[in-house]
Amino acid sequence: MTTTRMTRYDRSMLRLMNDPRGRPLYATALRRRLAVAAHVTLTAAIGGLMIHFCLAKAQQMWAVVVMAVLMLPWMVATGALNGATRGLLELRERALDERQSVERSRVMARSHRITTLLLALAVAGLLAADAAEGDAARAYAATVLIAVLVVHWLMPLWVAGLTAQDDATEDEIHAAP
Repeated sequence: MTTTRMTRYDRSMLRLMNDPRGRPLYATALRRRLAVAAHVTLTAAIGGLMIHFCLAKAQQMWAVVVMAVLMLPWMVATGALNGATRGLLELRERALDERQSVERSRVMARSHRITTLLLALAVAGLLAADAAEGDAARAYAATVLIAVLVVHWLMPLWVAGLTAQDDATEDEIHAAP
């Protein structure tokens, strides 16, 4: 941890992110991968419903209701990923130790590279669609940019969830020199 004193908020967030009660949701690599897959799927579903709601000719309230219902499991999956990473992305820098700080930098760099590639693909797709249809870039640009922004915002969490390591077992702790 850094030499800056942690505030009461920092200490409470550190306790929350290290709370063992949620551990069954992310105890193994498979469960973490499933949590990431569920989070990506729920994000895509909520985003798709939001696009449908905004672009539909008639305001369809069922889409808002389904989005609201999907938000609960989305929040649970977000909490599981934050717990699996021990708050790597949610805690302030002063609450992280040196290993976590390095890991945060690594996750941010990797997610930045992935998002840059995704943005390049989105631009190429818009340009290709515009060349094929003539007006596609104007019609779909806002939707594509919002989707890429959401992915840019969530990619560090997904990368951190996929790269998080299993907790050391008591046998491994006692066997270490």
